[in-house]
Amino acid sequence: MTSSLEDLLPSTERALLHRIAVAQTQGRAPSFVAGVVREGRTVWSGSRSCVDGHAPDAETQFRIGSITKVFTAVLVMRLRDEGLIGLDDTLEKHLKGTGVGEVTIAQLLGHSAGLAAESPAPWWERTPGTTRPELADVLGERPLVHPSGRLFHYSNPGYTLLGSLVETVRGASWEEALRTEILEPLGLSRTSVRPVAPHAGGWAVHPWADVMLPEPLEDLGLMAPAGVLWSTVGDLCRFAAFLAGGDDRVLGRATLEEMRVPAVPPAPGDAEWGYGLGLQLLRHDGRTLVGHTGSLPGFVAGLWVSVEDGLGAVALANATSGPLPSSVAADLIRIVAEAEPRFPEPWRPLAAAEVDEELLALTGPWYWGTYAYALRVGPGGEVVLEPLRGAGRRATFRALPEGGWIGLDGYYQGETLRAVRRPDGTVSHLDLGSFVFTREPYEQGDAVPGGVDEAGWRGL
Repeated sequence: MTSSLEDLLPSTERALLHRIAVAQTQGRAPSFVAGVVREGRTVWSGSRSCVDGHAPDAETQFRIGSITKVFTAVLVMRLRDEGLIGLDDTLEKHLKGTGVGEVTIAQLLGHSAGLAAESPAPWWERTPGTTRPELADVLGERPLVHPSGRLFHYSNPGYTLLGSLVETVRGASWEEALRTEILEPLGLSRTSVRPVAPHAGGWAVHPWADVMLPEPLEDLGLMAPAGVLWSTVGDLCRFAAFLAGGDDRVLGRATLEEMRVPAVPPAPGDAEWGYGLGLQLLRHDGRTLVGHTGSLPGFVAGLWVSVEDGLGAVALANATSGPLPSSVAADLIRIVAEAEPRFPEPWRPLAAAEVDEELLALTGPWYWGTYAYALRVGPGGEVVLEPLRGAGRRATFRALPEGGWIGLDGYYQGETLRAVRRPDGTVSHLDLGSFVFTREPYEQGDAVPGGVDEAGWRGL
């Protein structure tokens, strides 16, 4: 295929615009703006407003609330990748005197530290940050409401602690680290801690009448890493592209993949929701989305990425409640994915230098007892072991420098697959976490633990 299909079809664009028009009307939002990114490139943006001729564009700032947490998580993961912290480190190791120092950095990232959901009164989103000048003011007298590491419990104070951790380890303010380590490398020039014109005003819409009330805009102080940021559809589409593919100037692809893995089981009743390391996970219309939602008085926001579809979407509105940008962003991905499904990469044979004759000899059928499996070589030299029929434990493996392969996913994640050889060098069997895979079901010999009946297979 040689034709260029970078732009969306007119029918797809119309369906996208219709979706946000419905969202603005039904959600009674003063204004609503959205965008779609495909294969790393923004391919559509659109908006609706209650004032003719004053609809926002892709460069109009809105407050994005808890989408800020993803930026904070990226800063923390950068520290980990540089070897300055470990995810299993206790907070106390790097940030002294919080009173909750035994919780781990991974628990804070994944909201399993057991911290309270909010800071003590007054309502932190509608009061100045000077109301809580110290971490003790953010945490209150009873900061832990659950045992650490046991369950998911969303916590805004937890991300205040992570922001303070970044400042302590980096020796710079959270805002400065954000600017130099994420915003500037990714070209997010319209993302900021304070609003920069043109920006939308935040409004509360009366639940029982079509009237509005302006919402206050507070600086949030220490709570900033949990939800202070302003951004635009243009910047967030670029950020979505980064979350999908990585950027070695900020975080590599492997670290972002790690952030997408569920950190703890979802809360009861939330089977469609999960949380990784700073990223929300959502099952929607049969696809897995990663990203985050956000809200602050006067604003709601949603950002989702479908890595498998090569798509991302952003939706922003300036109303405290009513519109549902999270659902809209998910729907925008669905609309494009169904109307213009992603073309698979063309099949190409391996380069001559990539052909491993010994590995090639291991491909084909293997048997765990009587279960039939197949081993094949995937792109990049990865090894895939999967059942030949029915449900079973499929896994992908990556070669280890010392020999063998390490499991990357599924039941065998972290387990080692080895080819066990006889004294003459021929392969006897595969060993996977002590499970024996032979070329024939219950093959005669010394490979199968417990031995194999010498009389062999028989009829009734």
